[in-house]
Amino acid sequence: IVRTFRAMFRRPLELKAIISQMESLGVRSLAIVAVTSLFIGMVMTLQFAFGLQRFGGIEFIPRVVVLSFARELAPTLTAVIVGGRIGSGMAAEVGAMNVTEQVDAIRALGADPAKKLVLPRMVASILVMPILSVFALTLGTIGAIFICTLQFDITPDFFIQSSLESMRLSDFMSGLMKTPFFGFIISIVGCHFGLRTTGGTEGVGLSTTRTVVVVSIAILVADFFLTKIFIGIFGG
Repeated sequence: IVRTFRAMFRRPLELKAIISQMESLGVRSLAIVAVTSLFIGMVMTLQFAFGLQRFGGIEFIPRVVVLSFARELAPTLTAVIVGGRIGSGMAAEVGAMNVTEQVDAIRALGADPAKKLVLPRMVASILVMPILSVFALTLGTIGAIFICTLQFDITPDFFIQSSLESMRLSDFMSGLMKTPFFGFIISIVGCHFGLRTTGGTEGVGLSTTRTVVVVSIAILVADFFLTKIFIGIFGG
């Protein structure tokens, strides 16, 4: 982490590598985020409706679903799912370079692996995670609207109006502001295990497995502390 932050202030800026990583990490993750968030939105709507029906509170479905997505589900679920994909990809890519001595070659040429390999991935992850979170929130809301219209006779206009009445900017920001931290965790963990890879192809496989486990746990632990902090800042 220290080496990567030091590399941020040294020229040249790795803009081309950062843009390439943003395309690899962000654009190629849109499909899995879309499918996951869409169906999670539908499932959450059905689950909340089942509970609220007992108390005659069907009209509160839009408020509960959108608040849950904005504050927690969209940022955290997206980070766990995307983190498993892109974190393992980083570990595999950097790990393969390490076992084939390409990282040693970078050092031999006088370049810093932290600047050439870690920094572009870290910056790209921090930048794309908020975008993917907003995308997940949008698709999850669309899935919820679809189920509400189809099964519970709640019109899209009522759904949107009810959601906007209950949701504040602080609710949206408390979820969105977690995502750069998640992006940082994903990239640092993936590159860390990649650079520590030894033992050929077997070592690469072991590094990717460790990355998925550590990224998932680290995101959930970080989510708890970030939620506590942002509730203190923005209020409950």
